[in-house]
Amino acid sequence: MAKNYYDITLALAGICQSAHLAQQLAHQGQCDAQALKTSLSSLLDLNPSSTLAVYGNDEVQLRFGLETLLAVLGNPSRQGLSAELTRYTLSLMVLERKLSANKSAMNTLAQRIAQLDRQLAHYDLESETLIAAMAGIYVDVISPLGPRIQVTGSPAVLQNPQVQSKVRAVLLAGIRSAVLWHQVGGGRLQLMFSRNRLIREAKRILAGMPSA
Repeated sequence: MAKNYYDITLALAGICQSAHLAQQLAHQGQCDAQALKTSLSSLLDLNPSSTLAVYGNDEVQLRFGLETLLAVLGNPSRQGLSAELTRYTLSLMVLERKLSANKSAMNTLAQRIAQLDRQLAHYDLESETLIAAMAGIYVDVISPLGPRIQVTGSPAVLQNPQVQSKVRAVLLAGIRSAVLWHQVGGGRLQLMFSRNRLIREAKRILAGMPSA
């Protein structure tokens, strides 16, 4: 069966988007606002009608992630910030595999995410309450699966509890995209052998977007 590289590229962009948001937060204490909203929203639709539906049914909402994907796959030097992005992206994939192999963790995750939906009736998606709830899910369900993702950045920024919560919330969103990536046929082998195909697809999607 032929792989659907459109869906695979979108889901991989979702993982890369979360990795880049975590990096921005860790270094600067803030991040791309639209990309953050898209990534947090992706946690809420567990039965999407399509891959794009997870990201608001709009390719533009993954622009940040697609550009990050090109930086990760297109930069062989793996130095500095690019190395960090690659490490976060691959770490999210490793954690997702551990999650998918653990039925009770998967069930707990689904239950906890369903509770987020109820909280949304009372709180905004990006409120401290909801972001803290998402961070709590990451700490309780994902972190124990190990190995933990070592987030590096500005020590002063990373001491801020709100920044810590946002980092964990976007990493949880990254796990969501990694689950989706496997569901649509993504796998580690593609990163080794189909890199150019993924780069071409990402460039094609970006080329079709209105100018930023």
